[in-house]
Amino acid sequence: MWIELAAELFPAAEFSPPTDAAAIDAVERGLGQPVPADLRDLLAETDGLRGEWGLDVIWPAARILAGNQEFRTFGEFAELYAPFDGLLFFGDNGGGDQFAYLADAPAEGVFVWEHETDTRRKVADDLADYLTRVLTGDGDDWYVTYD
Repeated sequence: MWIELAAELFPAAEFSPPTDAAAIDAVERGLGQPVPADLRDLLAETDGLRGEWGLDVIWPAARILAGNQEFRTFGEFAELYAPFDGLLFFGDNGGGDQFAYLADAPAEGVFVWEHETDTRRKVADDLADYLTRVLTGDGDDWYVTYD
């Protein structure tokens, strides 16, 4: 389902081989929280998804784990930004802004963390809406006009 949706939205999308349940379980153990069901299902079809210009629309499972661990433990981030424990990052815009679920409320939608302002705001209703917006958007800042 997820590969078909992404390919329909952006035929040049790049897919990786699927990840296995053990890799997703490792993300959950490493972060101490569940991976939302829709993201889990997408990773089971493709371990990461790249859009236009190689944009990391969905990170591979290993990067989801490593990236979230880094955001949560890097000392300098604690001095600059609000804590990241409440977010589950899974993609980025290639310029520093990251896309995430709220860790304790993934049904609330997809949020962006804007690195220059430490702003965290909703930009898509769910993963399908996020894919639609990012893969059909005009440029890497498609989320600026979300309402």
